Amino acid sequence: MTGPAQGRPRIAAVTLVFVVGVALVVLLGAWDLTLGTSHVGLGDLLGLLTGGGDDETLAVLVASRAPRVLAGLLVGTALGVSGAVLQSVARNPLASPDTLAVNAGAYLSVVLAAVVGFSLPFAASGVLAFTGGLLAAGLVLLIARAGAAGPTRLVLAGSATMLALSSVTMLLMILFAQETQGMFAWGEGSIVQSGTTKVTQAAPVVVVAAVVCVLWARRLDVLALGDDTASVLGLDVRRTRVVGVLLAVLLAAVAVTVAGPVGFVGLSAPVIARLVAGRVRGLHQHRALLPLAALAGCAVVLAADVLLRLLVPGRTGAGIPTGVVTTLLGAVLMVWLARRLRDSGSAQVAAVGARPASRRRVAVVLAVLVVALVGALVAAVLLGDRLLLLGDVANWFAGTSGRQVSFVLDQRMPRVMAAVLAGAALGLAGTGVQGVARNPLAEPGLLGITGGAGVAAVLAIVVLPGASIWVVSAAACVGAVLTFGLVYGLSSRRGLSSDRLVLVGIGVSAAATSLITLIVVVTSPWNTTMALTWLSGSTYGRTAAQVWPVAVALVVLVPFLVRHRRDLDVLALDDDLPRVLGVRLERTRFLLLGVTALLTAVSVSAVGVVGFVGLVAPHLARSLVGSSHARVVPVAALLGAVLLSVADTVGRTLLAPVQIPAGLVTSVIGAPYFVYLLWRTRRSL
Repeated sequence: MTGPAQGRPRIAAVTLVFVVGVALVVLLGAWDLTLGTSHVGLGDLLGLLTGGGDDETLAVLVASRAPRVLAGLLVGTALGVSGAVLQSVARNPLASPDTLAVNAGAYLSVVLAAVVGFSLPFAASGVLAFTGGLLAAGLVLLIARAGAAGPTRLVLAGSATMLALSSVTMLLMILFAQETQGMFAWGEGSIVQSGTTKVTQAAPVVVVAAVVCVLWARRLDVLALGDDTASVLGLDVRRTRVVGVLLAVLLAAVAVTVAGPVGFVGLSAPVIARLVAGRVRGLHQHRALLPLAALAGCAVVLAADVLLRLLVPGRTGAGIPTGVVTTLLGAVLMVWLARRLRDSGSAQVAAVGARPASRRRVAVVLAVLVVALVGALVAAVLLGDRLLLLGDVANWFAGTSGRQVSFVLDQRMPRVMAAVLAGAALGLAGTGVQGVARNPLAEPGLLGITGGAGVAAVLAIVVLPGASIWVVSAAACVGAVLTFGLVYGLSSRRGLSSDRLVLVGIGVSAAATSLITLIVVVTSPWNTTMALTWLSGSTYGRTAAQVWPVAVALVVLVPFLVRHRRDLDVLALDDDLPRVLGVRLERTRFLLLGVTALLTAVSVSAVGVVGFVGLVAPHLARSLVGSSHARVVPVAALLGAVLLSVADTVGRTLLAPVQIPAGLVTSVIGAPYFVYLLWRTRRSL
């Protein structure tokens, strides 16, 4: 008698949760129907129900608002179930179509089809998106050992893969602007639809895939017990994981095909469902958890759309992708999750690839890098959309060059110096971040500092048109320092954790990228080139005035890093030794990270958001000269300068007169290198 008596309240509680969830989704959907760019309001829509509505109201409802709400329901359901399955398969609360690069792979496939010029039917687009998302997710799960290596490694692998794919996508959008027109805003995820064609075609796929996931729920319950226990109970673990990933990627790919990559719904919806399940017994089983995640996904998407249209009414709000709001909400949730995770001890990997080097080897490395930098400078000055000779450059310095040569070099020299100095600054910033974080996979971009500087710089350009470079640089510095303070403060719960620092930084970086998109779409909806320039990093149009802040920062801050080189050596080991040696741990750590924030800020003000230089340069430096920062600091600065200078030259020369932003070149090169680092250390981390 006790069992049934206890079962009835449990069933009643579960039923109540679903009733409340459905009611919330219905309320949000009805509210969303009343919002739009036309004058049709709640009274007009109620008039349709009573038979007193006019044709215009019906047309607005059928052609625009109802398809938008239906798309929100479809995308929320697909991403909610997809994220829940991925989290269960990886046994990781941070797994989602975003962190596993599924959305990025699917988005790249769709953009690639547009570039090639294929006008594919919806089904073919869905297959293409599914293939791209599956390949991306497979790579991430392979590197992260299906999530067994911990949440930090999974998110790092997903972030690196996502950045690489996003860089290729942005490159295609810049090179083929005509073919990909309108895909920038769509790339943030927009549920705005013209008609119900896509929704009606996608709905059967989503329903069938979601139902199959629910039927597969018992296997997911057993998988949650651990691989060994699941195997003992007769479960084919590998088959369960493969089928689960295939279903999750299919759902995410359909969502991307309908509305673009709506960010972080696949992360936030399952987390909300699991939080509710933790309070209501009976919801933790996947046959109830998956439908609850679908409801949560619908609520997140519709709530984001309603919030967006309330805060930014009219046509401006309609032009802002819903995914911007969901990404901001998801980034906050990711930071919250990161603060709850325990540190997995990544401090042990600080010396990966670092071997002691003799003085002779260090001298040879420095000499080679100086020669390489001189060679990169010469190539950067001579190569571009117009080839020059050394004699032309000599005449320019002497003031006797012709008008055309003077015109070319007057524009090219500031770009060359901006790339060299910004590259050196990023190399030094990465050295500081990796030393303090005790993680060779950390870099200013992944810690959100670069994104924060970019947000402030773009905001300064928008709010103060015609502002001097010193104003933009000052704004970038303030943004970088504030972002650094935010990330540092959020990561310092119970002492600074290397894992939390990286995870919080990635969440803040995602939020910063969405904020840049939001600022541009609201203030300059037709000027997506500005956003692409800042997000991809470019030296185009740089002047001598924009180079000076970087030069000044290097002159002032490099001596500080050199002076604290031994502190960096000690900090890279653990927290106890610095205290024993009398190093003021928190103060030194804070000051060093503050210096890296300033170096990052001035580089952003000069060349925009450039990724991976701060990762690759310090890591290569340690592999060449060992882990002593007295050696790493100059080598990392030289490597950063060479890397960004070469990337800028390649971008200006490869497809001249079309110019590829230097940041995209460094991402295309640096992201695979990052993946290689993760792959090489997949057993040790």
